[in-house]
Amino acid sequence: MLQRLISQIPVDAPKRDLAPWQKERAQALLLKHLDSGITVSDLAAACALSRSDFTRKFKVTTGHSPQAWMRIQRVEKAKQLMRESTFPLAEIGLQCGFCDQAHFCRIFFRLEGVTPLSWQRRFFDGMRESTWRHAG
Repeated sequence: MLQRLISQIPVDAPKRDLAPWQKERAQALLLKHLDSGITVSDLAAACALSRSDFTRKFKVTTGHSPQAWMRIQRVEKAKQLMRESTFPLAEIGLQCGFCDQAHFCRIFFRLEGVTPLSWQRRFFDGMRESTWRHAG
């Protein structure tokens, strides 16, 4: 019975997800253009797919649309900059590709559940507590 079911699968059935090289190329391009952005059409062309095929396959492969994946990466980069630099939050938002501080705060809150300032304070409060515990 299993053989019969397998034989009914079309040999040329379209692949639903991106090939590994396409996923790597798309994610590398998105990361390269994190601060400036890149169009879905450019990503699709780099992966030799139509815009609609690329968008659908990217979502199947990563669980996110290209735009959502980029927003997640921008917030991750912002968190890294908040941990490692003394840049003001507005500057961090701009470096991560957000058009202004309000946009940065809105997307950050949507993904993290707290504002960037609250996140930064919690991070540094946790660092101080950890340092204090180890010193004592």
